[in-house]
Amino acid sequence: MDSTTYALPATPKQIAYARSLALRNQTLLPWGVQQDRRSLSAWIDAQGQLKSAAASDPRPSSKQVAFAEKLARIKRRAVPDECFRDKGLMSKWIDGNR
Repeated sequence: MDSTTYALPATPKQIAYARSLALRNQTLLPWGVQQDRRSLSAWIDAQGQLKSAAASDPRPSSKQVAFAEKLARIKRRAVPDECFRDKGLMSKWIDGNR
């Protein structure tokens, strides 16, 4: 008997999910990791534990800004400048101006 073990290739679903995690966390998906199902699974587990880069960014998202600007046009008022620097303040401004 041969004692060589063969690594199973990663599934297409695994690779797709790993790519989405890499985009979310703004990291690279190593080529070597994509070749083996077990190593890709371990990489996915490690990346899943990390917070996304967007979650740690204090600025409001582009969707938040667009919605606030739409509300401001409807209400004929300006969005305060400090709201563009803090997503919590932007959220409060949106809630108060709906």
